[in-house]
Amino acid sequence: MNEETGTAVAETVQQAAQVTVETVAEVTQGVAKETRTLLHIDDLLGYFTWANVMHVATSVLALLIFYVIYRLIKRFLKKRALVKVQPHTAVLVSKTVSYVFWALMVMYVLSLFGINLQAVWGAAGVAGLAIGFAAQTSVSNIISGIFVLSEKAMKIGDYISVGDVNGVVDSVDLLSVRVHTLDNQMVRIPNSAIINGMLVNYNYFDKRRLVFSFPVPYEVNMDEILALVSAVPASCPSVLQDPAPAAFYDGFGDDGITMKLAVWFNRADFIKVKNEVYIAIMKLCRAHGFEIPFTHLDVNFYDAAKSAAAKAPAAKKAAATRTTRRRKTESAD
Repeated sequence: MNEETGTAVAETVQQAAQVTVETVAEVTQGVAKETRTLLHIDDLLGYFTWANVMHVATSVLALLIFYVIYRLIKRFLKKRALVKVQPHTAVLVSKTVSYVFWALMVMYVLSLFGINLQAVWGAAGVAGLAIGFAAQTSVSNIISGIFVLSEKAMKIGDYISVGDVNGVVDSVDLLSVRVHTLDNQMVRIPNSAIINGMLVNYNYFDKRRLVFSFPVPYEVNMDEILALVSAVPASCPSVLQDPAPAAFYDGFGDDGITMKLAVWFNRADFIKVKNEVYIAIMKLCRAHGFEIPFTHLDVNFYDAAKSAAAKAPAAKKAAATRTTRRRKTESAD
């Protein structure tokens, strides 16, 4: 009885274990099937073919090669090509290269995803027209900025004058030129104002000329004064002798005949030359005993009461004369 019972129990346990294994296998297959359906693993596995993997690897390698070329071009421009150009031109060229590179990269990536670039260019053209009509002033400044940069009429550090604005150039951009005045105020000048107005660049040439003008008395010896003034530049260390200075008379004035002295100097010595020449002229006048004529004003003060009292007898006499004449006329009638 015990043996039969043990055998039955063993068979029952074996059957239960087999049923459990089969049930677990069915459940596992069902879960795997549901997960496979949910995640679309078959589609993903179908995408990762050898051709697609090679296409992705080629695209990544191409992006890396383009980036390396871009860095090499930037380094070459910085060390070799842009050394001899103006600083603002170097900045503009560097920015342009960067913008072109990233634009090409964006278009390349879009082409990898199968996006039609013709449609993108069409949309960009329409957007460009809309932006152009909405920002005509900015577009005008950009076009003017291209002309300003191409003309090379100024560079960073030059002292310029545009209209009523004078200052040192800090930056030359596509939209505007920024300067700081001598009292250290930043002024932004639109490029269109530079193209349509008058630009004066005081630092464009290495040498400058300055003309000093002052009157000379009529009673002095003009030949002697001309010779003395012509010798003034020789006593000024900052004045250049080549080109040679020039002294000459230039018209008659109320205070005397106008004498002018034109001297050349290096642009960095502007203040020195002014001080040296003015001091030399004053020393010349004092050494030879003549003064530069100037306008004199005579101011007379008078007492109104005394003036009226002084005029009273004359007024009475005039009135008496008129009365006498009137009576004589009446008697004659």
